[in-house]
Amino acid sequence: MSPADLVGVLVEPFTEPIVQRAAAGVVLLGIVGGLAGCWVVLYGLSYAAESLAHGSLPGLVVAVAAGLPLLIGTSGGLLVAAAAIALVARVPALGRDTAVSIVISTMLGLGALLALAPSTPRGLAALLFGDVLGLSTADLAVGVVVAALLAVLLAVFHGRLLAVGFDRETAARLGVRPGLVELLLLVLLGLALVVVVPALGNLLAAAILIGPAATARLVTRRVPAMLAVAVLLAVGSGLAGLDASYQLSTASGATIAATILVVYLLALGGVMLRRRSAPSAGPGGPAVR
Repeated sequence: MSPADLVGVLVEPFTEPIVQRAAAGVVLLGIVGGLAGCWVVLYGLSYAAESLAHGSLPGLVVAVAAGLPLLIGTSGGLLVAAAAIALVARVPALGRDTAVSIVISTMLGLGALLALAPSTPRGLAALLFGDVLGLSTADLAVGVVVAALLAVLLAVFHGRLLAVGFDRETAARLGVRPGLVELLLLVLLGLALVVVVPALGNLLAAAILIGPAATARLVTRRVPAMLAVAVLLAVGSGLAGLDASYQLSTASGATIAATILVVYLLALGGVMLRRRSAPSAGPGGPAVR
């Protein structure tokens, strides 16, 4: 097969209107996931991101049963999960991690129970693993709004986020309120999940939030570069995964998540090889500037 034929095969899926719509959604997912994911990784909130995504399952099931947009179900599920975590965390004998585990396990179990009820319409797989090919015009519109809002808020609060992430105590002495900054970051994470969960599902949403950002963390040393690389990786991996799912007739969300993992493993392998050959010049480092 000639290079021209290979390019034709790879481009062919994107001539289909449904794939073009999905590709637009993947680009928006990449922007949202890359921008929010960098701060999730830098603040060590990967577990929180995955947990909140899982906690939205009951809301998604209720939305499907009531014939409501998945956007409403995702938002409602996230609000209930966040409120429940805040409430359980107030119990003196329990720490925040324990509270998160209790609430998310309960929410995930409740969601599965509701989804498997005889009166609930079928579609558990789409809720768990998403449906990139089924994104509506409303989903894309919400993605555009959230992507623009994230970009603006992260640009405005970049200095505060960086200060708190680098040194919480020093930031407080400089007049930055760490609690409010961390609350803002959780709100931004919730906004990102509102876009990501309907497309990649309850179980795979964390892939595009954590994978590209973790990969960018390996190969960059400054936050602006990390943000740019994470977005490019998220978009590129998403489109490659979408193309591969069409060629191989596999589930689009799962294929996108697998592609993100492969990219991370390749980057990790490259970093390890470079460190072995030049230990004193290891790439990647604290992306704190």
